[in-house]
Amino acid sequence: MTEIMGLTRGYQPLSFNQNRNHLLQYLPESQNELPTRCMQDSFDDAIIPLSTDYDLQDKYVTYLGYIRLGRIMEDMDFFAVWCALKYLHNPKQPIGEPTPYVIVTVLVDEVQFTQVTPKPNKDIRISGEVTWTGKTSMEITVWLEQNIDGYWQRITCAVFVMVARNSTNTGPAFVNKLVPNGEREIEMYKRAEARASRRKLEKSDSLINKEPTSDEQTLIHDIFIRTVDTTDPLLGRRILPPGCVWLEDTTLTSNIFSHPEDRNFHNKIFGGFLMRQALELGWLTAYCHCKHRPILRYISDISFKQPVNVGSLLRLTGQVVFTEQNFIQVVVHAEVFDPMKSTTTTTNSFHYTFEANNIISSVMPQSYHESMMYIDGKRHFEQAIRNSN
Repeated sequence: MTEIMGLTRGYQPLSFNQNRNHLLQYLPESQNELPTRCMQDSFDDAIIPLSTDYDLQDKYVTYLGYIRLGRIMEDMDFFAVWCALKYLHNPKQPIGEPTPYVIVTVLVDEVQFTQVTPKPNKDIRISGEVTWTGKTSMEITVWLEQNIDGYWQRITCAVFVMVARNSTNTGPAFVNKLVPNGEREIEMYKRAEARASRRKLEKSDSLINKEPTSDEQTLIHDIFIRTVDTTDPLLGRRILPPGCVWLEDTTLTSNIFSHPEDRNFHNKIFGGFLMRQALELGWLTAYCHCKHRPILRYISDISFKQPVNVGSLLRLTGQVVFTEQNFIQVVVHAEVFDPMKSTTTTTNSFHYTFEANNIISSVMPQSYHESMMYIDGKRHFEQAIRNSN
């Protein structure tokens, strides 16, 4: 991928745009200039040789002897970029010239985990292909399987949405139109279109754009009644019901100073690195709440709002925002803190659904802001259950 991008190895601060300006001339001016492609054109697979590479095992194993799921999410993000680059076919690009494209991860959706418990000493097969395209965006589906007892068993499947940018990462770039070939590709394309439509609907119906539904408003009021001194509710004295914890008391925070080893090809912090750090903090947040080792069941709506520069002070905050019997919904927000300016910018948000082996304490919001976090967590949990069924 370094060769495809035309980059030299080694960290060179702020050199990326200077080295790739000349590639702008090779980009198409419209999507019609590019030949159509099918899903098979982008398909590829690779083996993570955990059965024979003991140094690699150390990077993937948890303290309990399982696989670090954050590590494989990092691999899946990198592999999705590879599939996207393989998919692109630009006749204007001369042979021997680097690609004039930059691929940027926008969001990750519908990451569903099976009952298979991955082992740190068995080979993992990663595969993927482009399953939908817009004018400048691509959806890449990535599968992860492990060779257990001689059979490849599915661990997870993830959907990545990426956008194509020009060679200097200063504007959008057109991608090849996807024309599905055969019944399998047609069916996958239909599912991808349905996901794209759902994402647009969820964005328009978000709590930022619309007030909670009548049922959600009733739920907020019911929580208020449960957590207030009913002898004199106007005093605002809050009472924690038995078997519950305040939502604000479930927070864990991690501060990370980002280094060049965590960068991508564009001298920004690699999205997969952010996913790994956020997932591991999300797991710890759920673990501290349920007091047992939780199992990750679903990841939804990982959004990348702003790039993170090398050298940034990254602050991750995990919080339990909703519970349902033995399920825990956790959100992790990533922010960049500027000590010189005392400013904070939200760059990413991550939503995880964990399952515990016991009935867990319910979380109770106290403010309206926390109530919105609770409702948003409930929506993400219900989406996870629907997609799991």
